[in-house]
Amino acid sequence: MNLRQKLLLLFAFTVMAAVAAVAWTVLVRIRHVFEQRDQEETALFVSQFQREFQHRSAEVAAAVNRQATGERARAMAVEIDQTGDAAPYLTEAQTIAQDAQLDFLEVVGPDGNVISSAQWPARFGYPEPAVANASQDPFLKREDLPDGSTALGLFAVRVIGGSDPHLKLIGGERLDQGFLAGLPVAPGMTVGLYSDANSSVSSRPSFDPTRFVGPNGAFEDAVHYEGLIENARRSGEQTSGIVNLTGPRGDSLNATAIPLKNQAGNVMAVLIVGISRAGMTEAQEHIRAIAYGVAAGGILAAIVFSLWITARVSRPIEQLARAAEEVAGGNWEVQVRERGSDEVGVLARSFNHMTGQLTSQRERLIQSERVAAWRELARRLAHELKNPLFPLQLTVENLVRARALPAEEFDEIFREGTATLSAEIANLKTIIGRFSDFSKMPKPELEHIDASEILRRVHALYAATAHNASASGAQIRFQLDVSSEPMPILADPELLHRALSNLVLNAIDAMPEGGTLTLAAHPRDGRVEIKVSDTGEGLTPEECERLFTPYYTTKQHGTGLGLAIVQSVVADHAGTITVEGRPGGGAAFIIMLPKAKS
Repeated sequence: MNLRQKLLLLFAFTVMAAVAAVAWTVLVRIRHVFEQRDQEETALFVSQFQREFQHRSAEVAAAVNRQATGERARAMAVEIDQTGDAAPYLTEAQTIAQDAQLDFLEVVGPDGNVISSAQWPARFGYPEPAVANASQDPFLKREDLPDGSTALGLFAVRVIGGSDPHLKLIGGERLDQGFLAGLPVAPGMTVGLYSDANSSVSSRPSFDPTRFVGPNGAFEDAVHYEGLIENARRSGEQTSGIVNLTGPRGDSLNATAIPLKNQAGNVMAVLIVGISRAGMTEAQEHIRAIAYGVAAGGILAAIVFSLWITARVSRPIEQLARAAEEVAGGNWEVQVRERGSDEVGVLARSFNHMTGQLTSQRERLIQSERVAAWRELARRLAHELKNPLFPLQLTVENLVRARALPAEEFDEIFREGTATLSAEIANLKTIIGRFSDFSKMPKPELEHIDASEILRRVHALYAATAHNASASGAQIRFQLDVSSEPMPILADPELLHRALSNLVLNAIDAMPEGGTLTLAAHPRDGRVEIKVSDTGEGLTPEECERLFTPYYTTKQHGTGLGLAIVQSVVADHAGTITVEGRPGGGAAFIIMLPKAKS
């Protein structure tokens, strides 16, 4: 990923993070405000409902009280007390209920049995337990009807004046959709009443959608309120929650379930107050749309800004990087365009000044290096040639002096002298050949091979003679540690074989008292590691640093070119060679070659 892409991602992420944080904060605040408003509206409606409930309770109690103290009821009570016959008054409750404008009304005798019932005349003689609450305030009661259904009502019980023993009136008003229609409902608010078919907790039926009514009749979406209603019926406490009527969030409600209980504390009905979340959802969607628009605009601005940054910073830096790569590749005359006087412009001018200095000094450096190299080569060559030239000079001088000796002595000296001359001339040829090899290393002819094949060839060549390979004839153990995994490389088999052979011979020379020589090859992070290690005399840190320097040697008889040639071969194969060792602890030469692509 380049700088341009990084800047674009950074700007885009910053804009999106800022917009997301602001949008989230606003959305949370909006939800909190709407929820608080819904709670306030719900509390206000509950307060209004309680006031209406108390008002209706007072009206029911007043209506029952007026009829209980009226002349009609008093006359009926006196007649029943005198005659003891209540049959003539079987339909009297209907007349009294019409006068009182009550939905339910019954006349109950001193024994607690019904004398007359407006809502169910056939209940004559049936007991009515609720009359025991004559001295209590109005209460909720479930009333059975002739058709087998039940209805929830708000009831009051009063004693008929002048009766002895006491006759009682129990009257009430339905608590149904008519009651809900009279409540002050705000726009966007939904009100419903769910009434149980049975007030007994032990025999409470499961949820019945038909028993959930609103101001306009039955609720079409009653099943969606089941969980909230069941929680209120089970706990007996006010419960709140979100009711999802359909898929869209705008059709959901913040609903509150308020249980209505009788005097025994049993839940008789549940009042539902729901406030639409459409306003909150619409506001949130509007905020999201604004956030998306701002984010899109911010991203567009980030793209424009990143392009501007690219033109001002990124592209000049990329040009500098490419120019630096060209300089590293040997093109010291490369120049970059200088733009402006800012830091990038200063960097470009500094780079151009540097390449100019490099170009002007390159010829001097090359000439100096050439002179130094020729001087070093001449010094090393003179040093190497000096040793065989001195015996040659002595031999020639001996031959000249021996010319005056008798023939037999001259012949003997001549034979010895010619042998010495031949040996030293061969030594000179060897020295000249080594210098010639170092000066003209052949270019490697690369081919696909497996590193394990080269190591096995070297092992096969030297393992047979490893037993007595050391100078003193001590035993050298030759070990081969090659991975079974394929290790393909691009290499010249002959040059690599010669380099490894050179390392093996050096390892053998480093173990005059015998030891273990190990050849190993393993794949390492996309490369191939070849290691030649011994348990010989080891190397000091100073020797490890200078070991690959041309003409440096730790042997008494050596040109110091062997390891330099090995390093040259490894470098021609795009690899590296390092050495590890310590005095008395052996040494290890590690070659890292790139793994060839299949």
